Amino acid sequence: MNSILLRALIAFALVLLAAPSFAADKTAHHIVIQVSQNDPARMKLALNNMQNAIKYYTDKGESIQVEVVAYGPGLNMLREDTSPVKDQIKALKASTIGGDISFSACHNTQMNMEKSEGHPIPIIPEAHVVPAGVVRLTQLEEEGWSYIRP
Repeated sequence: MNSILLRALIAFALVLLAAPSFAADKTAHHIVIQVSQNDPARMKLALNNMQNAIKYYTDKGESIQVEVVAYGPGLNMLREDTSPVKDQIKALKASTIGGDISFSACHNTQMNMEKSEGHPIPIIPEAHVVPAGVVRLTQLEEEGWSYIRP
């Protein structure tokens, strides 16, 4: 093969590889929000932070994942029997606000609450149970997620 032609093909391939693609323009954002206090105002603030971030990035055409991790006294946010925001969570999960949202409940806290209260602690169906809230936060931060604590 002619060396000029070979160099031209290599240069063309490099230009194609360096050109931004449509998919590359869709920046992915990852946010983890900690809820560790039994404070309805903070729980609502966490959900508002979630909605605001999702709206901001989806309006820009960018993807976003947001996960709320509740542990300690903050687990009340995800308890079926005590959550002051369970209707708002249900509406968020059912909506088409964009973004990928999830709610994680700390199993360690759940077990401690069950032991101290003497009955099973029900978790809302919109949440999933993780072994330990602080471990889940650590995992997500180590994966590069942005950490928010309202």
